[in-house]
Amino acid sequence: MRVNEIKVVIDTNVFISSLKSNRGASFKLLFEVSRKRYVQNISPALIFEYESIAKRRSTKLALTDYEIDSILNMICKWSNKCRIFYLWRPFLKDPKDDFILELAIESQSEVIITYNVKDFKGVDKFGIKVATPKEFLKLIGEL
Repeated sequence: MRVNEIKVVIDTNVFISSLKSNRGASFKLLFEVSRKRYVQNISPALIFEYESIAKRRSTKLALTDYEIDSILNMICKWSNKCRIFYLWRPFLKDPKDDFILELAIESQSEVIITYNVKDFKGVDKFGIKVATPKEFLKLIGEL
């Protein structure tokens, strides 16, 4: 597999982390690494979750709702948009994470990028790897 063919789903905790600091692996993944290095897959449910959590924490993130909307618009522009037609629920320990797995399956993603690696135990049955942002950046040769 060539690096630029890696399809990923980025969990909400990575997105929120990227908004907190411009020095970490999450920020580098979402805003510095060329989008030619990977394909980010999104769904309406994932974007709505990104938005909901970011706007609830907007004062802690030092961002306005307008800035959050602009970032989300940029992610939507750059990403592959998927619609989920088949549910795999319940599969994961935390049912709130099942929609991430469903998106990864629908989009044929190879990697789910998250800080909660243990929450995605068993996704290897679907041929999907789980990695932290730092591990993924190493995988694509960015660290």
